[in-house]
Amino acid sequence: MKKPSSPGRIFYAAAFPALIICLGVLVFVFREPLWNVFSSPERIREWVTGFGGKAPLVFMALQWLQVVIFIIPGEVTQVAGGYLFGFTRGLLLSLAGIAAGSAFNFWAGRLLGFPFLKAVISEQRLSVYRNFVSTSKAKTAFYLLFVIPGIPKDALSYAAGMWDLKFLPFILLSSVCRIPGILGSVLIGDAVAGKKWFLAVSLGAAAVVLAVLGFIFKEQIRTVLLRIAKKKKN
Repeated sequence: MKKPSSPGRIFYAAAFPALIICLGVLVFVFREPLWNVFSSPERIREWVTGFGGKAPLVFMALQWLQVVIFIIPGEVTQVAGGYLFGFTRGLLLSLAGIAAGSAFNFWAGRLLGFPFLKAVISEQRLSVYRNFVSTSKAKTAFYLLFVIPGIPKDALSYAAGMWDLKFLPFILLSSVCRIPGILGSVLIGDAVAGKKWFLAVSLGAAAVVLAVLGFIFKEQIRTVLLRIAKKKKN
């Protein structure tokens, strides 16, 4: 890949932070109407369903935006999907939005390259994750990262575009590996909508525990998977 000129490197490195700042300004300017919409699940449902037949597209757009920006936990939009559309439709719409967002991230990483990625993921982590895609067999460990809570999956989608990964297999396999986490979140939303409080609280508690454990032990998990990747490489 041809390295961009110095002005090009500056542009690519500043692209993601600039996007975050612009979104932050918009959120600040429209903070009152946004708060009115997102202050409760009922108001979210009222706002999204207010689009009528376009409501599923609006939800997928929100899910897409969450993946692209990834400063909002994906579980929030996934729970909202189950709450708004029920389990089956919420799951399918969440998967569609996530796949679309992952596709955007993949091609952004591929087209903008390393200077841009350094603004998304630290250079040290990029170097570590690069070992997961060093060979075709080692890529198995890379996709397992998408199953584990606490791993920055949306940021990894940006990095995947820069590496030697084919687009369609990446979208398919990463989406499949995300399904267990999405299932749980959507089911929580569906349980809340159906006022199945025991199920909702139980699933929510389990999700929190798994997320905390994934965050606490993410370095150990990465180390184990890295060893697997290196064994497959050898």
